[in-house]
Amino acid sequence: MHEHLKFKYYTKLRNMAKELTKRDENYSQWYNDLVVKADLAENSAVRGSMVIKPYGYAIWEKIQGQLDKMFKETGHVNAYFPLFIPKSFFSKEASHVEGFAKECAIVTHYRLINAENGKGVVVDETAKLEEELIVRPTSETIIWNSYKNWIQSYRDLPILINQWANVVRWEMRTRLFLRTAEFLWQEGHTAHATKEEAQDEAMKMLNVYVDFVENYLAIPSIKGDKTENERFAGALNTYTFESMMQDGKALQAGTSHFLGQNFAKAFDVKFTSKEGKEEYVWATSWGVTTRLIGALIMAHSDDNGLVLPPKIAPIHVVIVPIYNKEEQLRKISEKVTEIKRKIESKGYTVKYDGRDTYKPGWKFAEHELKGVPVRLAIGPRDLENGTVEVARRDTLQKSTHTSENIDEVIDKLLNEIQENIYKKALDFRDKNTYHVDSWEEFQDIMNNKGGFVMAHWDGTTETELKIKEETKATIRCIPFDAKPETGKCIYSGKPSKQRVLFAIAY
Repeated sequence: MHEHLKFKYYTKLRNMAKELTKRDENYSQWYNDLVVKADLAENSAVRGSMVIKPYGYAIWEKIQGQLDKMFKETGHVNAYFPLFIPKSFFSKEASHVEGFAKECAIVTHYRLINAENGKGVVVDETAKLEEELIVRPTSETIIWNSYKNWIQSYRDLPILINQWANVVRWEMRTRLFLRTAEFLWQEGHTAHATKEEAQDEAMKMLNVYVDFVENYLAIPSIKGDKTENERFAGALNTYTFESMMQDGKALQAGTSHFLGQNFAKAFDVKFTSKEGKEEYVWATSWGVTTRLIGALIMAHSDDNGLVLPPKIAPIHVVIVPIYNKEEQLRKISEKVTEIKRKIESKGYTVKYDGRDTYKPGWKFAEHELKGVPVRLAIGPRDLENGTVEVARRDTLQKSTHTSENIDEVIDKLLNEIQENIYKKALDFRDKNTYHVDSWEEFQDIMNNKGGFVMAHWDGTTETELKIKEETKATIRCIPFDAKPETGKCIYSGKPSKQRVLFAIAY
């Protein structure tokens, strides 16, 4: 590369590593900057769809790997169902089709031909499908059509299946990871002999999600029921967990649905019970998406870049050599090999950044930007003293340790970082959660402060929609742990039996 162009290229990279919009200046722009500059994702040529870049996909693989393990530990197995769903399937469950009708992408033809004017290709109008196909927005209909063939007796139950897939929901306003026309997810679909078993399954999987999000992503969550207005289309109950982002908004990180017998009846899925009686099957579905990466970013990151909890970071430790001469680099590299092997023996991923095309300061900024939990720096003086400089990403604090027991130091430090990131997020949520009894105070918080509000609601959809219309706040959930408490609805003044969680949400 020409030296002038090479200088401009490195200058551009250096600026990308350092220049982020400040959170308190423009939180939305800070988020967008960070996703792009940390090399997580970018907008694609297809409007509303994204390209997940290798580093972003590495985080998704960590999420996917741990969740998949947890699913299998609870008895679930993976399968795969078609991307395309016959349009007629959506007509079989009325509330389901109503819920997704406005978001469906539809395949109408199956062939292209050369244009008569010789410029490009056009749709062959004679190749129209007999029945249009929906690009799956979710898979209940295609899966329950299969379950009809799989289930005849109580001996065939339960069916505990999960699918890792992509789905399409034609969103008009998109944001990388948080809301895109196409996204990656997992969707669990289970079939049971009894109502109680299905309800237990839906709750069990909600708890699996919360366990994962709190203990791996380090994001505190509030579990609860969705209101009737906010339920998944076709569900009798939707259980959710809601988390607070650093701008005070809520993010629904995942949901689990008790579907009752709605889909079994729609697709005529029956089984013969132990008593010889023919009955409809009971169902659940549950899912989380690449939106979890968005939650991870917004819950923890700062003005220097990503802050990744160690349990989900693709790289746990990065080692940067500091040297002036090639002979120094050779000796440092030998020491790094020894240190790297020690730390990896504890089960951690270590990267040695020995690139000679960047200065150490640039590397520090890049790895801070990408949220690597721990950075080690080793120079000639460290070799003489048998030490290594250790920098932790969550607090940016530096310390010096002997290289002899560096594996034990790193092991302890990574656990401390995981706990500290969770505690910081929990303290932030608690500080920004309010108990409110007046409409005026509710409006003030939603308009000027942001955060979670626990307030009384009269239980009607009419009031729920009016509150949303006037403040943009929605009922995120009816918390499971909310104690019975008589009061008056903040909006209508009518009687209320307990407080619910309000917030403005993504």
